Amino acid sequence: MKIAIISDTHTKVKKAKEAIEMLLSKGVECIIHAGDIVEIEILELLKNSGLRYIAVYGNNDAHLAEYHGTYNLVQEPHYFKLSDTKFKLMHLPYYMIPDTEIVIYGHTHEFSCEFISGTLFLNSGEVCARNKSISECVMLEVNKNDFLITYYAKEKNADGFKEKQFNYKRVKNG
Repeated sequence: MKIAIISDTHTKVKKAKEAIEMLLSKGVECIIHAGDIVEIEILELLKNSGLRYIAVYGNNDAHLAEYHGTYNLVQEPHYFKLSDTKFKLMHLPYYMIPDTEIVIYGHTHEFSCEFISGTLFLNSGEVCARNKSISECVMLEVNKNDFLITYYAKEKNADGFKEKQFNYKRVKNG
């Protein structure tokens, strides 16, 4: 299963749209937003993608609570299962214990991909290009035997995204 992961879109609707459209062109089947959504238009982009999506509230998203029933918004930490894989989704990196196979978080605005004791810890970086001049997102491919992560980064005014891949063998416990 191919999963799009974005985070920290903040007020950058155009950058979020560009990242989502690029990820859709790669054949993603689901979208995960790791918080700091900020704009209702970004929730509309997720909903209108036609894919299953989930978005966790970030520390800048309290005003979106009134839309909780309209969009698939969850509170952190949120546990769920996709493609026979257990996930934990949060914005703030406060629940960084390896109690699922994949832990997705945001907030730091820094891409991070670590595989520690059978758990993948993944932060897609920032879509908004606030802390640096790069808009970032990730595609996570969950297979029976491994996790393939493709990190995408687009420099300001560049024509397209550059990519880098990471691959980790799954460790099934029990």
